[in-house]
Amino acid sequence: MNKNYILHKFLNGEATKDEIEKLKASPEYASYIKIAEASSGFEAPPFNSEANFEAISSKFNTKEKFRRQSPLKNILRIAAVFAVICFGYLYVSTLDTSVSTQIAEKETFQLPDNSQVVLNADSEINYNKKSWKKNRELSLQGEAYFKVTKGSTFSVNTPQGVVTVLGTQFNIFSRGESFNINCYEGLVSVHFNDTLIKLPVGNKLKIESGTLIEHIKENAAAPQWIANESHFENASLFTVLNELQRQYPIEIISQDDINKRFTGSFTHNNLNIALKSVCDPLQLNFTVDGKEVKIYAKGN
Repeated sequence: MNKNYILHKFLNGEATKDEIEKLKASPEYASYIKIAEASSGFEAPPFNSEANFEAISSKFNTKEKFRRQSPLKNILRIAAVFAVICFGYLYVSTLDTSVSTQIAEKETFQLPDNSQVVLNADSEINYNKKSWKKNRELSLQGEAYFKVTKGSTFSVNTPQGVVTVLGTQFNIFSRGESFNINCYEGLVSVHFNDTLIKLPVGNKLKIESGTLIEHIKENAAAPQWIANESHFENASLFTVLNELQRQYPIEIISQDDINKRFTGSFTHNNLNIALKSVCDPLQLNFTVDGKEVKIYAKGN
């Protein structure tokens, strides 16, 4: 009998004992018998067809559920966003406007009431646009020339004092301990160290360290620095050299006594001419090496 046929009967549990013995005696088929006998002990895992069917069906039949939003929650969200926007606008609108200049730079601009300001080099002005109609007030660090439109009180706050006008033209120099005010039109009120001085047109105040140094007449129609020329009356060399460094991008090294006094002017358009204008009257020499300027006494 064909051994393949006998193996088929064996696997189906139909082979006789004699047929099984014939297969075991054959080296070719003995291994099949061992595999069949070993696998006969295996059991398939339990399978619940109905439960599996219900699980699969439930996935296809599940509908997406939507949570209905509460109208009140939507309104609160919109209100919160609106509040943030309003707060941001109010915060930004209360910030001061700042105008500043760098070394060797001047800036001319108008305030909200069309008052004009010319800002000298290395200076800064701060004011608030939103409250300007009710309060014409600003702060100044440095030097500026004002042409104020007539109206309510106009105040300029500086570290050394406050200058107040209604409508006029004036210049303020506020650097370090120096506080100089020139009135070119109208009347200016100057407050410093619990002192009030009324400064009429054609007058100039010079205040050092909170003390009045000069109150003199001046016939100029406008400050000379607007026309690119700095002018000094009996100023210390220290003050003059500092102003040179504001009008030119240089670093000055002085080997001379800074207590020297200077009366005169220097131009903002030519460094060599400016240095000669300052050094020659004071018997000083200078050298220029790139941005470094050395000033020393003649003969040294």
